[in-house]
Amino acid sequence: QVQLVESGGGLVQAGGSLRLSCAASSRFAMGWFRQAPGKEREFVATISWSGGITSYADSVKGRFTISRDNAKKLVYLQMNNLKPEDTAVYHCAASLNTEQLRSLTNVYWGQGTQVTVSS
Repeated sequence: QVQLVESGGGLVQAGGSLRLSCAASSRFAMGWFRQAPGKEREFVATISWSGGITSYADSVKGRFTISRDNAKKLVYLQMNNLKPEDTAVYHCAASLNTEQLRSLTNVYWGQGTQVTVSS
């Protein structure tokens, strides 16, 4: 089974920045999803296996950047200008391609890391 381990979550003031990391056991298309209490899991961003193609939810465009370093087998989510509505548990996800990630098909999930943005 593919194991994903997230790190970098924490408490930050509105307007601040946070950088999440995800360590993957092998190369896949990767993505980030988030889930706030009482709400459904929400798509945040995906990146192709090569890192050449990225996709973002409208709510985070211009603020979040997904990237990867395949040599280190790490995927990052740089989050700038954080807002209270960004508060959620952020999950790293992996699948064979970005299409499967977006359709939630054959997806492996990390345990999640808490991001809390204060007003």
